[in-house]
Amino acid sequence: MKKKLLALGLVSVLAISLFAGCSKPAEAPAPAETPAETPAEAKYADGIYFAQEDGFAENGWKYMVTVEVKDGKIASAVWNGANKNAGPDKITLSTDGTYGMVAKGGAQAEWHEQAAATEAYLLEKQDPTMIEYKDAEGHTDAIAGVSIHVIEYFTLVEKALAAGPVGAGQYKDGAYRAEGAEFDANSGWKSTVDLTVINGYIVAANWDGVSKDGGDTKKVQSADGRYDMTVAGAKAPWHEQAAATEAVLLESQDPASVTLNAEGKTDAIAGVSISVGDFFTLAAEALATAK
Repeated sequence: MKKKLLALGLVSVLAISLFAGCSKPAEAPAPAETPAETPAEAKYADGIYFAQEDGFAENGWKYMVTVEVKDGKIASAVWNGANKNAGPDKITLSTDGTYGMVAKGGAQAEWHEQAAATEAYLLEKQDPTMIEYKDAEGHTDAIAGVSIHVIEYFTLVEKALAAGPVGAGQYKDGAYRAEGAEFDANSGWKSTVDLTVINGYIVAANWDGVSKDGGDTKKVQSADGRYDMTVAGAKAPWHEQAAATEAVLLESQDPASVTLNAEGKTDAIAGVSISVGDFFTLAAEALATAK
């Protein structure tokens, strides 16, 4: 009896083993699908950005930045400046030694070198708000070798990026000058016009006059009262009317935008009663080689 039970047990085990061997093995669960990676959205739109300060500071300078974005990243962000007297830009004057911040002011490096170091910091950070200032003037300890105040630069970059790409202006960068062919027979003055172009835009314009007798310019003599048009009933001193006329060109970017009468006067500029024909004619002449 025991032998029969043992035999039956062996047969049962064999049957179970054969059944297990013939059954389909359980499949391992499929790994969860990983969502396809999408490229990170570009932080900035590609293009050329530009911003400048609204006016000239007491030291006679105003700053501007030209930012280029490629593939969503800031590729360059040039910091430059223009003087109220127009002429060469600040980078040019610093590079050729005219500005002379080291020789004249004892700075540790020239302005254009410190500006370049500031630009490099921005290119690394890619964000004009990632800068800490140590005082109200906008100096920082975050950029090695930079002792100048940099708040103007980062503020302008932020302003330019917020405004969006604007491209470059219609003129070639540089300093341009034109002056009258001869001295006026009655007044003895001869007009001069100096312009500064940065990123294709006129950023500074200086209308002045030189006397046949030499000495200080017309603007200087108007500002200190030696050349006083208001005595004869003029609306404002000559230098103030000249400044208002310059501002119109900076706004329009086109010396042909103002309509003049036969005397070279216009009603298009508030507070200006003097003849402005010389200014716009000479500005056009100066820009003839800038196209």
